[in-house]
Amino acid sequence: MTRIFLALCILAGSVQGFQSSVFRPNYALARKSCALVAPSTALTEGSRRRHAALPRSLPRIFSTASPVFEGGASPEKKASMWQRFKAQMPTKVERKKILPLTLMFFCMLFNYTILRDTKDVLVVTAPQSGAEVIPFLKTYVNLPAALMITIVYSKLCNVLPMSQVFYTLITPFLAFFASFAFLIYPNRNFLHPNAAADYLQTVLPSSFGALISIFRNWTYALFYTMAELWGSVVVSLLFWGFANEVTTVPEAKKYYPLFGLGANVALIFSGQYVRFVSSIRKQLPDGVDKWGVSLKLLMGAVVSLGAVMVGAYTHMQRNVLTDPECYSAEKQKKSSKKSATSMSLKESAQYLFNSKYIRDLATLVIAYGMSINIVEVTWKGKLKEAFPDPNAYSAFMGNFSTATGCVTLIMMLLGRGIFQKYGWGVAALITPIMLLSTGVAFFSLIIFNGFFSPVTAALGMTPLMLAVIIGAAQNVLSKSSKYSLFDPCKEMAYIPLDAEQKTKGKAAIDVIGNPLGKSGGSFIQQILILILGSLSASTPYLAGIIFLIVGAWIKAATSLSKQFKEKMAQSPDAAEF
Repeated sequence: MTRIFLALCILAGSVQGFQSSVFRPNYALARKSCALVAPSTALTEGSRRRHAALPRSLPRIFSTASPVFEGGASPEKKASMWQRFKAQMPTKVERKKILPLTLMFFCMLFNYTILRDTKDVLVVTAPQSGAEVIPFLKTYVNLPAALMITIVYSKLCNVLPMSQVFYTLITPFLAFFASFAFLIYPNRNFLHPNAAADYLQTVLPSSFGALISIFRNWTYALFYTMAELWGSVVVSLLFWGFANEVTTVPEAKKYYPLFGLGANVALIFSGQYVRFVSSIRKQLPDGVDKWGVSLKLLMGAVVSLGAVMVGAYTHMQRNVLTDPECYSAEKQKKSSKKSATSMSLKESAQYLFNSKYIRDLATLVIAYGMSINIVEVTWKGKLKEAFPDPNAYSAFMGNFSTATGCVTLIMMLLGRGIFQKYGWGVAALITPIMLLSTGVAFFSLIIFNGFFSPVTAALGMTPLMLAVIIGAAQNVLSKSSKYSLFDPCKEMAYIPLDAEQKTKGKAAIDVIGNPLGKSGGSFIQQILILILGSLSASTPYLAGIIFLIVGAWIKAATSLSKQFKEKMAQSPDAAEF
């Protein structure tokens, strides 16, 4: 009788709850129904235990709708907003690791933003120079320098522990930027071969103008190259290589997108710092080297933040990596040993590029570099036309960096949800789609400028300024999606690889692949300019090339997504990921 009574109580409550709503069961009505059937019946504790399994044996709808007894399936309480927020916060152990990494990334990107804005102002506004110099710099200066630093990095990895490799590579960068502001730039007239450059202009064809400008302003070209290498070596190689080494896959999925929160606050602050320096330059009296003062302020900030970054790295080496709660002893022991395999650069390249996984990953990096370079150089040419004064140019770039940081912060918050809800594959496809759509808008405005004349007139601005604004929006959206989604996707793709592919694969892809992508875009522009005579005449063809490059990018991302899932299925962290 007891069993029949229990079943009737559960069935009565369940059916009435089901009739009310499948998704909102009426628990009070269930209890009332049980009371109506047998109001005087009371179960003993033993009865409850004996029949605890009964609700679980019933269909799910009944056990869900009638949690009358302790033995039944109790409804899950919906977590409050504070509980959900607290669950997403790093634990104490995670904070000990994540906060120093975020500080390092903040300092690196603060410096990179200042260096990026400064190198453009130096090169584009240099005597007898312009934006047309950039493709030649990327092809004939940046790429050889990247190849050289890759060889040095590979050699250092074979003879030094990674901590010493970090210090060995970061020190020359900080020393150079300090020397440039306080020694090299003040003596530029002595160092620059202006007389020899003037002579070359008289004996060489005008098509050699960009190369002569690089020769004339060689210290600026060197600064441009070192600033570019800061992004490739310090940010991509040293930071992300270190982060991948000390971070687990679940932590990477949870916190890699959020590294950018601190990093893109750096974009905002650095952009405003550039504006602040520009405002100081305006107030300086005549006869003062205004740009020289600005360089000292800018490079002083770079060196100071560099010192903070090195301090955070040292703190992690001494206090975090020695803590078994933060860094497993097994992994620490493994990382402290040098790789048993010592390969030459040629052998490493053959080994890596025989892997479809590495080829697809390299395609992503190269395609991004080519695409953004093709669009960016055209935009910077328009930017110089709109802001020929270095002070105005620098102030605009400061605002551009601030806008990039603000938009990227929003994208970072969205990026975490994208990773968790849709996975790696969807996140990897957003950046090429974003770059393609905004690139089409920018090139359409340039190619079909007559069609947009009514829009320009209605907005009360010149076609040139509208092109600058649309180009700036394109760059902001493309870079924000890169920082918030593309970079985390790329770095997460390294995690399931073995030690050889992680170390030398990252060096080959980040240090060679990224400059190769930019140089490839520059080389395409050079060929079209030589054939068609000008960058503006090449614009329709460049738009078509963008379609082809992004198509290859999307194909590689789709292929890599499948391989990434397969590798993660074999990883011990796959279940958590």
